[in-house]
Amino acid sequence: MEHSNPFNVLSLRHVPADPGSWRPSARIRLMIDGVDVVETIYPDSDSSLFHEMLIGPPETWPLRAGGEPRRVELSNNYCDTGCCGGVFVTMERCGGLVVWTWENTDDIRVRLPPDSHFDAELYDAELDRFAADHSWEEPVDTAARLLARELAVLDWYRRWNCPPPPPGLGVSVGGRGEKAHIAMRFRVEDSFPSTAWRHYTMAVTGNEPVEDQVRRFAERIAGSDPRTSAQPGA
Repeated sequence: MEHSNPFNVLSLRHVPADPGSWRPSARIRLMIDGVDVVETIYPDSDSSLFHEMLIGPPETWPLRAGGEPRRVELSNNYCDTGCCGGVFVTMERCGGLVVWTWENTDDIRVRLPPDSHFDAELYDAELDRFAADHSWEEPVDTAARLLARELAVLDWYRRWNCPPPPPGLGVSVGGRGEKAHIAMRFRVEDSFPSTAWRHYTMAVTGNEPVEDQVRRFAERIAGSDPRTSAQPGA
């Protein structure tokens, strides 16, 4: 990508959930200097970045760059990237810069762009802007975001001695439309590996404000031992 500006410019955009997708979550697509680079490398690819990844603390966001290099999956071939490959980027904060190094494990014959160099302050500002925009949300998306916020306030994972959660505090959109619900998936530390996973689910209805539904749900899971009250399995 050739441009007169010494820095590349990142912009993020919302992609509504695809009714035919295996996961009913809204996606994130990224543009660099106005170009969807992942789409250029890997046409018709499915983004691996879900909006739920931005509902936890900022330091857990997959695109938040730190001082140590971190490899992030950006897209896949509607399959596991270990099987069918995908597009990855390794990101690192270097002083006032955020540097991305591109990788394509699907077809190494595809030409990759050069390393992307972002002004760190503008880069962070774009992440903050995008995460703060809730105008696109359906009630089920709002419920997921509010539940993650409640879990952070409750310090739920530490309280129950559960292993650290993934980005988004383990909260996800489990269904839309008539089956709208959110799920909270986690592990319990004292279980056998085969039975370690647990989950809670909450239906999201239009009968009362989403805030009230989430508050009642959070109160219920906060006051009970997840080893006995949560459902087993993923």
